[in-house]
Amino acid sequence: MQKRLVLDQQQIDIILKRFCHQLIENHDNFENTVFLGLQPRGPIVLDKITSLLEEISGKKVPFGYLDATFHRDDFRRRDLPLKANETRIEFLIEGKKVILIDDVLYKGRSVRAALDAMIAFGRPQKVELMVLVDRKYTRDYPIMPDYYGIKVNTLESQYVSVEWAQNGFSQDAIWITEKA
Repeated sequence: MQKRLVLDQQQIDIILKRFCHQLIENHDNFENTVFLGLQPRGPIVLDKITSLLEEISGKKVPFGYLDATFHRDDFRRRDLPLKANETRIEFLIEGKKVILIDDVLYKGRSVRAALDAMIAFGRPQKVELMVLVDRKYTRDYPIMPDYYGIKVNTLESQYVSVEWAQNGFSQDAIWITEKA
């Protein structure tokens, strides 16, 4: 299988720090801002962002994990049933600015489902999307990230693989691979 490195550990660290500085510029004291990591891979990025934000700004921000499995438009169209992940949101998002965080933006279907799933926790004032990788020519829905690490051009036959050291890989890295 052919693999091409897109971002290495150092580049990912730079992007995460840039995200934090952009968030500080755009949200000042985070008084009315909450963060949601889109399951299953967004919480890893979210945890890194919130940890760095606290380190850089000294601010703790409310955050939670959102699972949108049962809000997906392809939920009943798969051969095998989808496995839901934990939703853990211990606050209402009514009137809040929500930063929705995921690792890769592909078709936009997960983000669309997340927007539906969020409504159970209130109506947000505004939703912003943050992703490490934007696969820019693959969208099924008109969804664009407000914050992105890198934009990549990929073919349908390719997959963006995000590896995290905390999941047993030697270092954090993002690859483009050919689908099997």
